[in-house]
Amino acid sequence: MKLFECQHCGQMLYFENTACVRCGHRLGYLPDPAMLSALEPEGDHWRALAAPDRPMKFCSNAELDLCNWMLPADSPDQFCKACRHNRTIPDLSEPRNVELWRKIEIAKHRLFYTLIALKLPLDNQEDDPEHGLAFDFLSDQPAGPAQPRPAPVLTGHDQGLITLNIAEADDAHREQTRKEMGEPYRTLLGHFRHEVGHHYWDILVLARPDVLEKCRAIFGDEREDYGEALKRHYDHGAPPDWQENYVSAYATTHPWEDFAETWTHYLHIVDTLETASAFGLKVDPKVGNDDDDLSADIDNLKATRVRHVQELIDAWLPLTFAVNSLNRSMGQPDLYPFVLSPVVIEKLGFIHDLVHRKI
Repeated sequence: MKLFECQHCGQMLYFENTACVRCGHRLGYLPDPAMLSALEPEGDHWRALAAPDRPMKFCSNAELDLCNWMLPADSPDQFCKACRHNRTIPDLSEPRNVELWRKIEIAKHRLFYTLIALKLPLDNQEDDPEHGLAFDFLSDQPAGPAQPRPAPVLTGHDQGLITLNIAEADDAHREQTRKEMGEPYRTLLGHFRHEVGHHYWDILVLARPDVLEKCRAIFGDEREDYGEALKRHYDHGAPPDWQENYVSAYATTHPWEDFAETWTHYLHIVDTLETASAFGLKVDPKVGNDDDDLSADIDNLKATRVRHVQELIDAWLPLTFAVNSLNRSMGQPDLYPFVLSPVVIEKLGFIHDLVHRKI
């Protein structure tokens, strides 16, 4: 994630900012140039100081403080490049759902920032009913004390439709689920990155027989019975040596989940390294006789445009070592509690080449 600068006063800005804290200008995000821009009113529309030649309007979800993205004023669309993928939104007659949805949209917009930066296909289901991407944000909580409890909502993916239980936006619920599932990490952004990995498996792998064969050689044969694989995982857990071949315990479940988990971590790495570069971070330990493997100059790394995955790994491992150490100094769990074995790095390399159309 980049850092931004107010075009009016030079104040540093963050992706979710809606107003400059120094000069008070309203801010809007322009997805095509990937710029957060200071705005000035122009009739019923806005003039973005970062791109002043074309009047802009806000996404309709800005009315509920759910989105700060913009689109051209003459666009027939009401929703931005991220929000136009929403098929079902939470029931807004329940006030708490607005806050849960707001948290969901923050994570989803960060997902879309990276997908756009990587130039991945982003048709919605109106553009492409067969392969388009859409979201259902659903609740399995009763609408009132006298109402029956709805059927459980399971977060998942089915042919481009990603369903998210909005309870995942409740920090206490999500933490309880994380502990019950024995997971080291569970976030809204992680959910989005994982489920969208299934979507891109469908359109970037399954649709191309030559790529499918290469994918099977690395991740395994997805024709294995998924239901049986899931039952085996929940009955017996991951094999004892899983870290030698998989990025997470859940990745051992089935080749589909291995692909989606590896895809998730690839997006984690790319986005976090871009943020580290925006802050000009460098890692250079001051002790040890041979610290080359723990040194990295991330300052000028263009994480979304590197040629080879090893460039990402060479920066990522020192960064996570340093940040995990910082977290421990605060008594917090490791930021990145995962091991990237040579086999996992090879899998990340497949994802990198797939994203950058090298296969």
